Amino acid sequence: MDMGTVLNVSQQALLIIIYVSAPILGVSLLVGLAVSIFQATTQIHEQTLSFVPKIIAVIISVLLFGSWMLVKLMEFTKNLFLNMNEYFR
Repeated sequence: MDMGTVLNVSQQALLIIIYVSAPILGVSLLVGLAVSIFQATTQIHEQTLSFVPKIIAVIISVLLFGSWMLVKLMEFTKNLFLNMNEYFR
C-alpha cells in the first residue's frame, strides 16, 4: 500500500465522518443557540434547561437522519472492501 492510497482512503474516511456527523451537530448547535437566547432573555440559568432540549433534538435528528447516515457508512465500507485488492497489490 503506497502513501497516496493511504492518504486517499484517510481523506475519504474523514469526509464521511464530517458528512455523517454534520446533521446531528447542526441540530444540536441550533437548539443550543435557541436555548441560550431564551435563557439570556428570561434570565433563567437552569442547567437542565439547556441539556434536555439538546438531547431530545439529537434523538429526533438521529431518527430522521439515521437511515441516510447508515447508507453513507455502508457505501463507504462496501467501496473499501470491494477495492481491497487494489490497496494491497
